[in-house]
Amino acid sequence: MPSAEETSVYEERSDARPAPSEVRPTRRDRVATAGSELIGGPAGRWAVRSGNSRFTPVHVVALVAIGMFALGMVQKLPCYNWAWFRGTSSQYTHACYSDIPHLFVGRGFSEGLIAYFDRLPGDMEYLEYPVLTGVFMQVASWISHVGGSSGQNQQQLYWMINAGMLMICAAVIAVCAARTHRRRPWDALLVALAPAFALTATINWDLLAVALTAAAMLMWSRGRPLAFGVLIGLATAAKLYPVLLLGPLLVLCWRAGKWREFTVATIAAAAAWLAVNLPVMLLAPEGWKKFYSFSQERQIDFGSFWLIITQRTGDSIDVEKVNTYATLLMLLACAGIGLLILRAPRRPRFAQVAFLVVAAFILTNKVYSPQYVLWLIPLAALARPRWRDFLVWQACEVMYYLGIWMYLAYTTSPKHQGLPAEGYQLAIALHLLGTLYLCAVIVRDALMPERDGVRQDGSDDPGGGVLDGAPDVFVLGAAAYPPRHAAHAEEGPRVEWGASLAGGGETGPRPSA
Repeated sequence: MPSAEETSVYEERSDARPAPSEVRPTRRDRVATAGSELIGGPAGRWAVRSGNSRFTPVHVVALVAIGMFALGMVQKLPCYNWAWFRGTSSQYTHACYSDIPHLFVGRGFSEGLIAYFDRLPGDMEYLEYPVLTGVFMQVASWISHVGGSSGQNQQQLYWMINAGMLMICAAVIAVCAARTHRRRPWDALLVALAPAFALTATINWDLLAVALTAAAMLMWSRGRPLAFGVLIGLATAAKLYPVLLLGPLLVLCWRAGKWREFTVATIAAAAAWLAVNLPVMLLAPEGWKKFYSFSQERQIDFGSFWLIITQRTGDSIDVEKVNTYATLLMLLACAGIGLLILRAPRRPRFAQVAFLVVAAFILTNKVYSPQYVLWLIPLAALARPRWRDFLVWQACEVMYYLGIWMYLAYTTSPKHQGLPAEGYQLAIALHLLGTLYLCAVIVRDALMPERDGVRQDGSDDPGGGVLDGAPDVFVLGAAAYPPRHAAHAEEGPRVEWGASLAGGGETGPRPSA
């Protein structure tokens, strides 16, 4: 006998059958189908078909992520062996720069200084990172001192220790992305195979915050707002951007009337953030506030459209004005996302609006470091799991990754070998256009839910937790009208969004009967 859930999904179908256990991208996505030929085709012609296999999709995704992370480490070998220690431009020409070994010395870890408590020599008086990231850096430095090495060997050891810890974060991200949408574990291969993920994973410590955010998204998908809030609070203690997810979640819960769950998540996030920050805030207030003062005082920097403006015009912009303009642009973007949530014909999925709000922050910010792409990759895999769009965006990000190092090589080498300012501006434009393109298709999916690949099998919001399938209680505009399958439920055969395709591609709504 079919379960109540299966009956609900397949009612009035003459060929009623239980939903498949998982969605296979190779049967819905033409690019995934073509790419799968490298390993034997969509059906796995060379695969061993056994119900006793110990390798689930989650295991495969995690192993692929670890393998790609290892390839990213190999890409850093020229710098690890010599380029970090012999001149400035060599690490740029080999595109293998990392903050980790340089800040080991530059932030006093090599001398045994304690982050936030000990004053640093030079202009940077204290560590300019959030507290949880500082703890991560501090623990790695303590481990590196155990070996008793010094100089270059100690910097190499510090990078390797951090790389090992960040590899664990990468595996956590892949597993969480694979499990967030229960029936779509293979979408996480977008994360595991993302070239920008491998290239930027060990530039800085961003993977810690990304892993905590991915775990938070998993907890929300399981209907656990308390755990979600705790993890978002911890992620915000490692990097500022995760707190942005609470904004669109507020509007989603407003539309669905899930105020209790949102309140629990918000209070838990605030408590977790405070639990991490309060000891340092009280015992080392000057060191604690350095991250926030540095963020405000930081000038226009690499990767932003603000840099294009200043380089093209030759005029500098006062940092206070940039902060004001960037804040206003971000608020406008957030207002637009809020209207999208309230006016869309169906409530947008949480991953969709989470991607949009983080992308808006990246696009309007006065700096874009190449590792910031890590913030978006897991959200992109959940928001728009289509290989073509994802790879277009990744190609733009890889071009930017190469562009910034070639530009730095040009500005630091005596012979100006590399990419001049005009070329670097083109690389920035590619990054901006690639991100805007992905935002555009996600907005289209929200406005035209029949185009959303996740919803083509009749799903609502598999990563939405308590929002999944919840009725609306407050809507605006077109959202006040029920979707077609609900409007015509009493008039004839039910209409579902999309259909399962053998060869890939997208379809519109079709009758169930």
